[in-house]
Amino acid sequence: MRALLVGATFGQALADDSSLDELQALASSAGYLPVDRVACRRSRQDAALFVGSGKAEEIAARIESERADCVIFDNLLSPVQQRNLNRLWGVPVLDRTELILDIFAQRARSNEGKLQVELARIEHQLTRLVRGWTHLERQRGGIGQRGGPGEKQIELDRRMLDTKARQLRVRLDKLERQRRTRRRARDRRDAFTVSLVGYTNAGKSTLFNALTGAGTLAADQLFATLDTLTRRLRLADGAEVVLSDTVGFVRQLPHQLVEAFRATLEETAQADLLLHVVDASAPDRDEQVEQVERVLAEIGADQVPCIVVLNKIDLAGRLPEVHRDPCGSIDRLSLSATTGAGLDALREALVERAAARARGFARVTEVEPDATTQDARPIPPISQQQGPQRDHRA
Repeated sequence: MRALLVGATFGQALADDSSLDELQALASSAGYLPVDRVACRRSRQDAALFVGSGKAEEIAARIESERADCVIFDNLLSPVQQRNLNRLWGVPVLDRTELILDIFAQRARSNEGKLQVELARIEHQLTRLVRGWTHLERQRGGIGQRGGPGEKQIELDRRMLDTKARQLRVRLDKLERQRRTRRRARDRRDAFTVSLVGYTNAGKSTLFNALTGAGTLAADQLFATLDTLTRRLRLADGAEVVLSDTVGFVRQLPHQLVEAFRATLEETAQADLLLHVVDASAPDRDEQVEQVERVLAEIGADQVPCIVVLNKIDLAGRLPEVHRDPCGSIDRLSLSATTGAGLDALREALVERAAARARGFARVTEVEPDATTQDARPIPPISQQQGPQRDHRA
């Protein structure tokens, strides 16, 4: 399907071509063929047509000349704006949220992933029931008919979606209880858990494969993998690490997806260590780091100890590097998951962190007398102490 991409900037905000570049990559990942892109600036949104009547007419001419089958906005449209533009142009109009939801629906493979995406889509549809469907204003009722006297179709549809959303939440809660049971079993085995986090297409799955040999899908596209994958990794000193590959983040990640995937993402907050994978070749990598940190804070994972892993140094023309914090621990390093350069330094960092955690658990049974009360207080494990400050200036 041929797609025309539109990005609008409002107020004093600076125009950002990288955002439209990312929208083009998202559209291609979803199976669309971007044929043209339109950037515009306004002082504020138009309540009816978002971009105003003049720009809407210009886009209509562009749709005809490019024979576009749909229009995709790099912004969030209100239901009324989406309905009006749909009627004006006569082609489907999608915003950024719907595009990302579409990608997640195509890529989810596990049962839990499909349920999470379906719940996110239903919650999004609940805000879109006004979109141009005249049948939603029809009244239903009467003896022996579905619905009460004078009840509108939109109310029936909303109640039906609410019922389905509740059923999905019940099923997801059951899966979450099963996950907690598995997590308690790992805790009893004293497993050192590590989660890969980062912006989408930063190379997390490639790094996961390089460390574990899992052979999971690793493609140069956004959201190539969605479902969390966990494998055991045996380190050089004989210690074992439980390594998890998680879903990538993106700018303006839909709130519905964060809520639906919260149970899965909270596994990240329970990890002993995060490997924040950053694309060293990305021109906007600082902004990508900021977006990842925002989501981590939202799910309560911002206090978990973290190592920043600058990946794709082969594309950036850099050499492997290792940076240590004032305590001597590796807190940032550069590598290439594709060529293998720098992977030994990452394994060394994992050995150091696993050994430090083991020492912390060995001391947890020791007690320290209080100088005033002489009460015995356990020393907390290292994994529960404040992690090193992260340096994102790299």
